[in-house]
Amino acid sequence: MARNISVLDLRKKKADNERIVMVTAYDYTMARLVDRAGVDMVLVGDSLGMVVQGHDDTLPVDLEHMVYHCRCVARGLSRAHLVADMPFMSYQIDEATALASAGRLVKEGRAHSVKLEGGERSAPAIARIVEAGIPVVGHIGLTPQSVHAMGGFRIQGRSEDDATRLVRDAIAVQDAGAFSLVLEGMPSDVAAEITARLDIPTIGIGAGPDCSGQVLVCNDILGMDLSFSPKFVKRYAKIEETAVAAFETFATEVRDGHFPGPEHSFNRHRGPRAVAKLY
Repeated sequence: MARNISVLDLRKKKADNERIVMVTAYDYTMARLVDRAGVDMVLVGDSLGMVVQGHDDTLPVDLEHMVYHCRCVARGLSRAHLVADMPFMSYQIDEATALASAGRLVKEGRAHSVKLEGGERSAPAIARIVEAGIPVVGHIGLTPQSVHAMGGFRIQGRSEDDATRLVRDAIAVQDAGAFSLVLEGMPSDVAAEITARLDIPTIGIGAGPDCSGQVLVCNDILGMDLSFSPKFVKRYAKIEETAVAAFETFATEVRDGHFPGPEHSFNRHRGPRAVAKLY
């Protein structure tokens, strides 16, 4: 019977120098398509606050939102490893709160592992969650939940002191028991040094080519918002243009009476008791 990619599989990819592919998705339909493409990991990110809900940052997202979207994505996966973001204030209060939040994401959201931001400051929470048998992905560098403390979405680790701090954070996350680490928004050479020093795989986003793997948001890969164009994103399609054109054509055909046509309509020629299938 087929099974989802495990923590051990992902650790082995690092040992075998095999690149890991992660995509962020938020619903069943996208999860199904991403899974069919053969990606290794699917992240239900708290970035849904911006991508799905239309907020300016991730801070309004709560645990209920994450559990709901995780459940949706889980139904679409048969192969990929499912990672759930722990939203703002679901793990910062204390270790007991962190464990309870992680437990809900696994038990109710059907995630295989959880992800939380922060280096040394988050190590105790990571250790407690791992101790309970829940795999953890760390996240350092540009950590969106700290947007106000960072003064915006800014690249981290440019100075020597900041780069040293990131290396220290990465080691703390690994020592706490995390099985993987997301490196976001940092210079390529800093990410390369961290990746070389760690035994666990690193997943980069805006962190250069030398990480163990890469992650992008499904909407960015597909070009669903062409006004959003950060340097680290590469679009592999322009779905926004295709979708708008399709909606415009639909609207035109409805208004001029071309849709629905006879091929889209039902009739009674088979008798009043005949049952026509809607789908």
